[in-house]
Amino acid sequence: MTAADQRAVDKDRGYWERHARKYDASLRVLGKPLPRMLELTAEAVRGKDRVLEVAAGTGLVTAALARSAKQVIATDYATSMVEVLRARVKEAGLTNVTCEQADLYALRFEPASFDAVVAANVLHLVPDLEGAIASLRRVLRPGGKLIVPTFCHDETPLSAIVSRVLITGFPGQRRFTTASLRAQLESFGARMDKNETLPGLIPIAYMNGTFADT
Repeated sequence: MTAADQRAVDKDRGYWERHARKYDASLRVLGKPLPRMLELTAEAVRGKDRVLEVAAGTGLVTAALARSAKQVIATDYATSMVEVLRARVKEAGLTNVTCEQADLYALRFEPASFDAVVAANVLHLVPDLEGAIASLRRVLRPGGKLIVPTFCHDETPLSAIVSRVLITGFPGQRRFTTASLRAQLESFGARMDKNETLPGLIPIAYMNGTFADT
């Protein structure tokens, strides 16, 4: 990661520290794709022994993972997000979830230690996309599932307008379409097995797959 990328990471962390308790409310307008996204994500980890979730935020995806996988480690780099996440997990009685603060670029876990890695709605935010994917790849076992549903701000003319008009001060780094997201992931060695565009004001491209050499 370059020094400029690291400065962007540090700056963006401050945004999420400030907005953790407002995050769920901010998704009400953009929430149409979420139920289908949760359904697909839960199905992709069903029966998996060990699942890592990065950028878990307030835990909107975590509960769905916990109902399908045997063990989930849910992480986020913002302290205030992890506080909200832990409270949600405790309130829901999810005994198979461990919550911790972690930087997705510097994951403490051993190589090839997870059956699936979930990075939901974060790839458009990371300053160093190639570095982020490499970090996720490192902790996936051979044949492990990479699950990356992602908001695609430029998917439609309407979504391009909505995201520019309604979302201000947001630390986005790139504006995907479903096609451009898939092309970017494939350029890093990922092989997408499932690809579905979920409609909404800002659509979500649901994708999962494996890496070509595993």
